[in-house]
Amino acid sequence: MKKGQILTGMVERVDFPNKGIVTTQEGSCVVKNSLPGQEISFCVQKVRNGKAEGRLLEVLKKSPLETNETCPHFGVCGGCTFLSLSYEEQLKLKETQVKKLLDSVLCRQEAAWSFEGIRKSPMVYGYRNKMEFSFGDEVKDGPLSLGMHKRGSFYDVVTVSGCKIVDEDYRTILRETLAFFGQRGISFYHRLRHTGCLRHLLVRKAAATGEILAALVTTTQNPEVTDESGDMMREWKEMLLSLPLKGTFAGILQIDNDSVADVVKSDATHVLYGRNYFYEELLGLKFRISVFSFFQTNSYGAQELYQTVRDYIGNSVTQDTVVYDLYSGTGTIAQLMASVAKKVIGVEIVEEAVEAARQNAAQNGLANCEFIAGDVLKVMDGIEEKPDFIILDPPRDGIHPKALRKIIAYGVERIVYISCKPTSLVRDLQAFLENGYQVERAVAVDQFAWTGGIETVVLLSNT
Repeated sequence: MKKGQILTGMVERVDFPNKGIVTTQEGSCVVKNSLPGQEISFCVQKVRNGKAEGRLLEVLKKSPLETNETCPHFGVCGGCTFLSLSYEEQLKLKETQVKKLLDSVLCRQEAAWSFEGIRKSPMVYGYRNKMEFSFGDEVKDGPLSLGMHKRGSFYDVVTVSGCKIVDEDYRTILRETLAFFGQRGISFYHRLRHTGCLRHLLVRKAAATGEILAALVTTTQNPEVTDESGDMMREWKEMLLSLPLKGTFAGILQIDNDSVADVVKSDATHVLYGRNYFYEELLGLKFRISVFSFFQTNSYGAQELYQTVRDYIGNSVTQDTVVYDLYSGTGTIAQLMASVAKKVIGVEIVEEAVEAARQNAAQNGLANCEFIAGDVLKVMDGIEEKPDFIILDPPRDGIHPKALRKIIAYGVERIVYISCKPTSLVRDLQAFLENGYQVERAVAVDQFAWTGGIETVVLLSNT
C-alpha cells in the first residue's frame, strides 16, 4: 500500500472514536467517517510502520446496518457520525469499542471484573443544551452560512437548519440570525485574511427550566455591529425576543473576540438583554451556568451519568468521609456527594467554573463543599485534609502523569474514574494497575448520541 493510491474495500469494524478498519487486497487501512459493512473507495494518505491511513472518497455500497432516517446535512456536516444507524446498532458499536479498549489493559489484571455494557441516553434527538455555531461560507466567496464545519474542512461551513440533535428553538434562532445578518451584508471573519466581523453564535438552553442564553461572538472590526447601544444589536435583540420559541430568553449577549486563533473566547462581554447566565436543575439541585461554564452538554444523559456514579460509589462514602472531586468543573458531582459526605473538596483549573461552583453550592445550601481554583498537579500538595475517597473526571486527554502519581500516593481504598475518552482512560488505568489498584466494575454511558463520543465510568479498588 502506497501513499496516493486509490483503493476500494469493505469496512470490517469501527474502532474508537471514528476509525473504520477497511480490508483490501493490499492489506488493511484506517479510514475515518466510515461505517461497518460499507464498501468504500478511499485515497491512501499515510503509510508508516506498516500501518496505513486513508481519506474517504465515496461510499460505493451502504452498510446493511444503515436503516435510520438521517438529517439533510448528514455526511456533509462534521458533527454526527452514526446517524444512519439505528440507535440500538449505535449502542452496540460503542459498547464493543469500549469493551475492546478496556480488555486491552485489563487482560493483565488477575482479579475478575465486571463490564456492565452501555446505558442509553434518555433522549436521543434534541438533547444538546449547548451549541457553538460558526459563521462562514459553504463554498469560497459564497453566501453567508451559519452552522457546523463541513466534514474534513477547516474553512467551509454548512448551515445546519435541520440539525436533529438540537431542538426547534436552536434551529429557529440559527435560521433567523443568519437571515438577519445576511440581509444586512455583514461579513464573517476570514481566518486566513484576518478580516471580517461575525465569528460564532453560542446558544445554551436548560432542559428543566427552558431558559435560553444566546451570544453573538464578533470581532471589533465593524463598529456598526459591535456598538451595543447602536441600532444593529438592538434590532437583533428585538428580533430574537419576538421569535415564537418554547423556551424563554434568560440573556442575550454580544461578545468581542479579536483573537487570531479560531477559539471561542471573550475579550469583553456585553449584556444586551437579561443576564449573562441561566439556571439548570439536575437531580434536585439548581445550577447557575454562564455562557462559558462547563456543564454536561446532554442534561438528560447527565442525570443517567451521575446516577451511575452514585451507584458505583454505593456505601463507600459516609458522614465521616472526605471526598476529593478532581477536575470538578462547576461542581455538579461534588454537590451531589455533599449530602452523604463529611466534606467534598473540588479542584478545577478554570476559575470561572470554580466561582460558579461556589455560587451553586451556596444556592443549594451546601456548607460542606470547598472549591479550589488551580491545576490539580499543583493544588493537591496544599490541601491539609487528606481524602478517603476520590472522584476523577479529567478532560479528554486524561490525567497528567505527575498528577496521577500524586493521586495514587494517597492510597485511598476506592476511586471512581469518569472518562469522556476511553483511550485516555485505558492509558491511566495501566498506571493504577501497576500500583496495586484493580478495576471492579465498568460501564459505558451514552452522552453523545449519533457522534463518536462516549462516557465511561470505572470503579477502582485498592484493598
